Amino acid sequence: MFIRTTLALAMTAAVLLTTPGCAVTRGQESVGNYVDDATITTQVKSRFVENKLVDAASISVETMKGTVMLSGFAKNGAERNTAENIARGVKGVTSVRNEIAVRP
Repeated sequence: MFIRTTLALAMTAAVLLTTPGCAVTRGQESVGNYVDDATITTQVKSRFVENKLVDAASISVETMKGTVMLSGFAKNGAERNTAENIARGVKGVTSVRNEIAVRP
């Protein structure tokens, strides 16, 4: 019985010491920021789907610390600008990097 208990405690300690926690290292987001950014990304994408002028399937949205990066392809400059304006209108967005290329 003593050996089982000791073995169980040793295994538990090993797991706890080797399993990474929710620690944030330089350049990474906190859990709260990650959740906020995921919400922003979801809202931008859903607004793209609702808008008839934007092809949501052709534009990728990524968010990091409130900065939204748009990439992909647009049919024309109006679609590119509309996508950027939609992203800027979402609550929590601090800036938008528009890397959408217009197809010739």
